[in-house]
Amino acid sequence: MRAALTAVVAVLPIVPLPGTEVSASAATPVHVYIAGDSTASTYVSSLAPRAGWGQALPVFLTSRAAAVNVAKSGASSKSFVDLGRLDHILALIKQGDLLLISFGHNDEKADDPTRHTEPSTTYKRYLSQYIDRSRAKGAVPVLVTPVERRHFNGAGVISPSHGAYPAAMRELAAAKGVPLIDLTASSTALWNRAGVEGTKKHFMILKAGQYPNYPNGSQDNTHFQALGAIEVARLVATGLRNQGILPSADFQRLTDTIPTSAVVWPRTAPY
Repeated sequence: MRAALTAVVAVLPIVPLPGTEVSASAATPVHVYIAGDSTASTYVSSLAPRAGWGQALPVFLTSRAAAVNVAKSGASSKSFVDLGRLDHILALIKQGDLLLISFGHNDEKADDPTRHTEPSTTYKRYLSQYIDRSRAKGAVPVLVTPVERRHFNGAGVISPSHGAYPAAMRELAAAKGVPLIDLTASSTALWNRAGVEGTKKHFMILKAGQYPNYPNGSQDNTHFQALGAIEVARLVATGLRNQGILPSADFQRLTDTIPTSAVVWPRTAPY
């Protein structure tokens, strides 16, 4: 269950959960597809140091498997489907492959009917498409709650910004028996540990002139620079390992300090 993909594509393997067994051998490639938004996207070199956690995930993986990052900036669970990206994945996905599903940031935009979903109804229905249709191909879906933003309250504690969406995803995972990585919870804990000042190194909080691609600086509390992408990817990788979704042998450097130079920015988008 191993393979190598292109240089701009992340890499992942899988060990099935009970009830999701797949037939595989050491020679069979396992692809892990990432369906998500801008927090997971792969960014080109002209946008560095902005990076998504799907872009940084290969840092923590050995050469035993491969994953494809199809995450798109601005996408919601609805628009990703409407843009044909889920169809693109389903045309490629094979029995035993893995599909990471992470949406919420743009589903929340009530003023945009092309992206907005309601947590208890349409959000669950769209997420169910990813689950049901990937399962029909013999793949294993994994729900990933949306990563938390850098919004601190007056006491210096992260304020939840995703409303009812994380809870709705947790409910759906339980109802459908789908593995869940609670990235909302784990990232909230990470940001609280780093604190108001420490998290500036993780997010796109840049001074004017600090980076050539951002001459006027940036005050973006949603998207990551390389360090943030690495640390969020570490959370995802650790969750996959700890739940037994992936074997320990497929991971490396999970407790190491990773230099930001480990992130690769392609010249053109992978998809």
